[in-house]
Amino acid sequence: MQNVLSSAALGGMVLVAAACGAAADGAARSSEPKTTKDGAARAVIDQTVQTLQGESLDLATFRGRPMLIVNTASQCGYTPQYAGLQKLHETYGERGLVVIGFPSNDFGGQEPGTAEEIASFCRLNYGVSFPMMAKVRTKGPEQDPVYRTLTTETGEGIRGEIRWNFTKFLIDRDGRVVARFEPGVEPTDPKLTAAIEALLPAS
Repeated sequence: MQNVLSSAALGGMVLVAAACGAAADGAARSSEPKTTKDGAARAVIDQTVQTLQGESLDLATFRGRPMLIVNTASQCGYTPQYAGLQKLHETYGERGLVVIGFPSNDFGGQEPGTAEEIASFCRLNYGVSFPMMAKVRTKGPEQDPVYRTLTTETGEGIRGEIRWNFTKFLIDRDGRVVARFEPGVEPTDPKLTAAIEALLPAS
């Protein structure tokens, strides 16, 4: 994806971003994390996913490490949250946190790019170096198994259909979903960082 856009294309992206922000504000249930004591009925960590490069990735690779799973998009009002996600990766990665992005075109068609375009956009605009997966469906009949676990096989207070881009699920070191943060919660929000730190060994 080119880093320089024509004025017409840029104008269109601004309009799309504005629409994204407005829709997400109306859809967000709360800025507070949704938590549960019993976690997921089925561990996310037992599943295999595809990377943007088309390779299989067994999430069991990350056993013993907490994960933050986020559905992302390149043309959303929340797209600048990539910078915050990268900051989390840089701040907490050495202590064990794994940030994982799952691009999705489910909401407003705001992730239309190919795998190559998505990878280029993330690298050139936000310096993303955390793992990015292949584009998935987060809802509907073609829902990805990971998102089926996240939205239907988790405990009360966490499960429920995703309503917009950049919904964040925090997974503990055993692969259980322990918290959900809606799109309006920035990656560096103290509520989210405190929840992450609670799952990490002391520095």
